[in-house]
Amino acid sequence: MTKILLLSDTHSYIDDDILKYVKQADEVWHAGDIGNLKVTDSIIKLKPLRAVYGNIDDDKARLEFPENNRFKCEDIDVWMTHIGGYPPKYNMRTREVIKINPPKIFISGHSHILKVVSDKRYNLIHMNPGAVGKHGFHKVRTMLRFTIDGKKIDNLEVIEFPKRY
Repeated sequence: MTKILLLSDTHSYIDDDILKYVKQADEVWHAGDIGNLKVTDSIIKLKPLRAVYGNIDDDKARLEFPENNRFKCEDIDVWMTHIGGYPPKYNMRTREVIKINPPKIFISGHSHILKVVSDKRYNLIHMNPGAVGKHGFHKVRTMLRFTIDGKKIDNLEVIEFPKRY
């Protein structure tokens, strides 16, 4: 069993409250808009990290992380990208790939809106962990955590932090 912490849109913000949850995970996945690489450096010191760059990320982040990250976690095919759309309205960049070769979990960030949606058409789960940074229009900072055990995705939990203002 692998314990996953999924976050996005840190916008250069990392603190001990976030790192407390990082320490509890086996892997951390970051769905883009990292901001300053001190965020990912702080995570990598503690746990393995899989990440993608987002639209606000500079050349340093784009050299370190890909735009798309498709990988296996145990027996689950995962595709993570920052801007991907939502079921059933995936964006043009992701729509054809999902149609031809859908992952089991499709992850995007960008919207700052936490959302987990089952897409029955493609037999996948779309996850957006919302935003855990302090920059943006969101009022509540959020992350997701869950477990993967073979082919089973389980124990999904929303982590909320107090209002950011």
